[in-house]
Amino acid sequence: MNLNHIDQLIEKMNKASLSEVEYKDKDVEIKLKKAVAPTQVQAQPAVQPAPVKEEAPTPQEQQPSGKVIKAPMVGTFYKAPSPEAEAFVKVGDKVNNDTVVCILEAMKLFNEIEAEMSGEIVEILIEDGEMVEYNQPMFIIR
Repeated sequence: MNLNHIDQLIEKMNKASLSEVEYKDKDVEIKLKKAVAPTQVQAQPAVQPAPVKEEAPTPQEQQPSGKVIKAPMVGTFYKAPSPEAEAFVKVGDKVNNDTVVCILEAMKLFNEIEAEMSGEIVEILIEDGEMVEYNQPMFIIR
């Protein structure tokens, strides 16, 4: 196969809008690939969204006033040391700086989380077994 044959293959490839061609002969094997530029498509919304009104939270949605114990890490929240055991704390319990309030499991490690403040638990914001994010409020203390 000579260069003219290769040029003819390239021409036919371009005319047919092909991005890849393979040619095999008893003595020759050729594979031609064309670099294809990515096509840019700009998405347009089919329907214009209606203006969203921001409403003030209802009294039930408002957080009670008080101090907040936040998650010091990402993990799974557990209110008790085991499924059969009593919860570390419940609403109405008094806590001190070193009172363990829950366990956060992260990468198979169980980390006891201490209140690090004194007061009374007025609300528990997380359900048992729920994932928490870093700095997510978990307890409200007054």
